[in-house]
Amino acid sequence: MILPVEKELRTALGRFAGARIEHDVRPTGRTSQALEDATYTLCVMTGTSSAEQALLAADALLHRLSADREGSIQEGARLAA
Repeated sequence: MILPVEKELRTALGRFAGARIEHDVRPTGRTSQALEDATYTLCVMTGTSSAEQALLAADALLHRLSADREGSIQEGARLAA
């Protein structure tokens, strides 16, 4: 699986959250479609088949990306020393 870019994953998560809130507050055909589209995007980005799985996978991916970034920073500091 190709890992999504962190910024794009965060954008997709924000879009999903906004669509979910809007649909929960005032459900319409438009909000239902927006939520379905946002869910589909997250599922494709994370290689999953449900919103719940996508959210768990996105959280794990963000944690991994953060750990990778932290490791790179520490490695750079070690090499500079």
